[in-house]
Amino acid sequence: MKIAVPLEREPGEGRVAATPDTVKKFKALGFDVAVEAGAGVKSRITDAEYEAAGATIVATAAEASAGADIVLKVRRPTGEEAGLAPAGSLVIGTLDPHGHKEAIQAIADAKVSAFAMEFMPRITRAQVMDVLSSQANLAGYQAVIDAAAEYDRAFPMMMTAAGTVSAAKVFVMGAGVAGLQAIATARRLGAIVTATDVRPAAKEQVASLGAKFIAVEDDEFKQAETAAGYAKPMSAEYQAKQAALVADHIKKQDIVITTALIPGRPAPKLVSAEMVASMKPGSVLVDLAVERGGNVAGAVAGEVAEVNGVKIVGYLNVPGRIAASASLLYARNLYAFVETLVDKKTKTLAVNWDDELVKATLVTKDGAIVHPALQN
Repeated sequence: MKIAVPLEREPGEGRVAATPDTVKKFKALGFDVAVEAGAGVKSRITDAEYEAAGATIVATAAEASAGADIVLKVRRPTGEEAGLAPAGSLVIGTLDPHGHKEAIQAIADAKVSAFAMEFMPRITRAQVMDVLSSQANLAGYQAVIDAAAEYDRAFPMMMTAAGTVSAAKVFVMGAGVAGLQAIATARRLGAIVTATDVRPAAKEQVASLGAKFIAVEDDEFKQAETAAGYAKPMSAEYQAKQAALVADHIKKQDIVITTALIPGRPAPKLVSAEMVASMKPGSVLVDLAVERGGNVAGAVAGEVAEVNGVKIVGYLNVPGRIAASASLLYARNLYAFVETLVDKKTKTLAVNWDDELVKATLVTKDGAIVHPALQN
């Protein structure tokens, strides 16, 4: 059995799909591992470290993929990249398939079985494979660090002989994995933190981190969560009431971090141009949903925009900004999934196509797009 780990070619992508630690584990499962030269450099992993773990370093992605049973990726491969892998091999990564049907069809045309790790069901068995959580956790942390870098004042209250420095006021919109980590990080830095979310269960989680919960808590709010724990789209009436509450609150904040995403849909608009205009000059907004259209009016993908002295941070691929940490967690997510595809007694690949994890994540097989969510 062979695993290929090619260099990621997406501009600005510093993550890698395997680490020396997971290479050792793959070797123990019976795999040979081929890593393209330089694949781990931006994650602070040298070729020598991969070799010491038992991997073979090869010059090109084509060499890595030749004869591979599994190709591990961070980003969705292009059709050309997928075509480097043998027909019938497995390509596993974050495929971002929604809205990219042509790109997914190109992967299907390569006749590989492609798995989207972001489709992993949120069940107990799959927690260790949950790439959305592992990467969102780091994005929430980095959002606060990016905010602090743009905010030209201190976060904590400081009582000195020369006077008192007031604590920064941080408002986190969306209390999922990224939001909760943002709350925790801002609290560690000494900020006064408030947060909002449309899911009732978030209130207790926010409070447990020492932040104050802000929301219109009416009957619709109490029913605003799916059985899988995701936020439901809210009615226009509720959105108007919530927007009014947020508008009054947001103008008093120094930093706002938005994290709201609905799977398979554009990001909901949470902060209007009027709300941005109401904030004090020097305030900072960080939009973690900018790749899906953004939560903040005026956010520009890949840039720090400025509107009347208010900065709007719209960095892309925020987990990739701390690639060494992100790769460490992502590689473990991939290993945990691959482990379920192997017969450990015979040390052979043995995919159970009826396994719930396989069925939930399989996007292409035998030249076709097979995932139900992508059929239309």
